[in-house]
Amino acid sequence: MEIKRLVEDRIRRDLDKKYVFLSGPRQVGKSTVAKHLARRFKSSQVFNWDDLRQQRMIARAEWGREADLVVLDEVHKYRKWRQLLKGIYDTEGARPRILVTGSARLDVFRHGGDSMAGRYFPMTLMPFTLRELAPKNPGETLRQLLRFGGFPEPFLSQSDRAAARWRLSYFERVLREDVRDLSRMTDISGLNLLIESLRETVGSTVNYSNLAADLHTNAMQVKRWVEMLESLYVIFLVRPWHQNVRNAIRKQPKAYFYDTGSVEGKDPEAARLENLTALSLWTRVQYSRTMEGEDDGLHYLRDKQGHEVDFLLTDRRKPKLLIEVKSTRTKIGRGLNYFRERLSVPAVQTVLNLTQPQSVRGIRILPAATFLAQIP
Repeated sequence: MEIKRLVEDRIRRDLDKKYVFLSGPRQVGKSTVAKHLARRFKSSQVFNWDDLRQQRMIARAEWGREADLVVLDEVHKYRKWRQLLKGIYDTEGARPRILVTGSARLDVFRHGGDSMAGRYFPMTLMPFTLRELAPKNPGETLRQLLRFGGFPEPFLSQSDRAAARWRLSYFERVLREDVRDLSRMTDISGLNLLIESLRETVGSTVNYSNLAADLHTNAMQVKRWVEMLESLYVIFLVRPWHQNVRNAIRKQPKAYFYDTGSVEGKDPEAARLENLTALSLWTRVQYSRTMEGEDDGLHYLRDKQGHEVDFLLTDRRKPKLLIEVKSTRTKIGRGLNYFRERLSVPAVQTVLNLTQPQSVRGIRILPAATFLAQIP
């Protein structure tokens, strides 16, 4: 079963103008997208830095200049990759088209290379969301995403055992291979414990001091670990919005996982629903930024009096839409009504087990599947 990804057509168009750097989580489908794109050109060449036979060819730029497309997969592991590509771009231009893929944020690999600013379009490939899958039965597909997560292999397997085996291998490879590529860390036990802690507290704020006490380290070290997991697309952070909100105060970020299927917590279903909603909104923000150039943002709201809303979409830093996530309750959350009145923006409460849309005091109450399939 092949699913065309939302980024493919945009990458195809952008390649006619500049290089494209496609990053994203490990095993999210970047190589598959690259191969799909390669088939859309008359001639293409695909190189992978993990293939020892091809490393020398990449380092010497021994690809055919007559090719319509050159794919450089995982080339960020080469220390001088930016210097190499900058030199080629500046002397030869944007031909042949070059697509670079990597399982970490490509902007964090700056070793030995000059800036590539103005020479490439950044793009991120995200896990499947309900909107991207465009299912005929959104309710059932939502259940599958909550169960297996949105990474292609476990989702398409539709097998709990296969998904569990994939997940174990995934985290082991991230910790033992990707962390090694990004840092000189040899003892990964603390990082592993941090992942386990974050999996159980999705939706809560990240308190570096408390985590440091639990992990027997210091808060600065925990913050560095969190930043590393963010750079490796294990987690993403949703930060508070505070501009022009009376009595609002700065708070720590909340951490969510790219792999919804790995989320646990006291109520796994509710935690996974919140994580999937965060991921779907985050995907929408990232794609609108990279593909449309829009200045969108994703935040949460909380003030001194305890009023809180799960998510706030912003447009050019101004509030656009409030979203509260519930697994069973249809009663409007206190914080949702409070902030809707003060910010004067639309508000939505999504409910997993709701069958029909409702409206209470101007706030829409929607089935979670309906909202996620049609995220604005």
